[in-house]
Amino acid sequence: MPPVDTTYSEDELVHLLKQQSREAYNYLYTNYSAVLYGIIRKVVYDEHIAQDVLQEAFVKIWSNIERYDSRKGRIYTWMLNIARNAAIDKLRSKGEIMKGKIQTGEDIVNIMQKGMKTEQMTDAIGLRKMVGNLKPEYETIVNLAYFKGFTLDEISKTLEIPLGTVKTRIRHAIKLLKENFENK
Repeated sequence: MPPVDTTYSEDELVHLLKQQSREAYNYLYTNYSAVLYGIIRKVVYDEHIAQDVLQEAFVKIWSNIERYDSRKGRIYTWMLNIARNAAIDKLRSKGEIMKGKIQTGEDIVNIMQKGMKTEQMTDAIGLRKMVGNLKPEYETIVNLAYFKGFTLDEISKTLEIPLGTVKTRIRHAIKLLKENFENK
């Protein structure tokens, strides 16, 4: 493992990962596993399944690092998407997506707080607050898509609105969130 004080720029880290550097991979795991686990736990409520999904996500990151393109976004965002998609895939493969959708807010809060460490709280950037400041029609769609794991088609059916409307609203909501982050 690299020394504790070793840091890499994003470009250095990606370069080393593409060379299959174990030190870079250990660094990646040490510095990003907590936040990825937090994202996974927002979708997968079972702690043991979430830990399995985290491991699967890191295997996918390691196996697919050659596909990462820095022109399309940051490595952090790419990894978050892999982790989130792995969590959603796990729920779908276990037929548990509906179970996750019908849990009450109180249940989710209790499950999320149980066993979470401070560094695993992923909302330090204030994303939920920013989403909460969106117009209700945007907030609902973003919550369903990104925090509940719904597909756009599922959102369309659940909210009983056309799929095109869902796509337009989510695109606009993401644009507004991006502007909020840039102005933060």
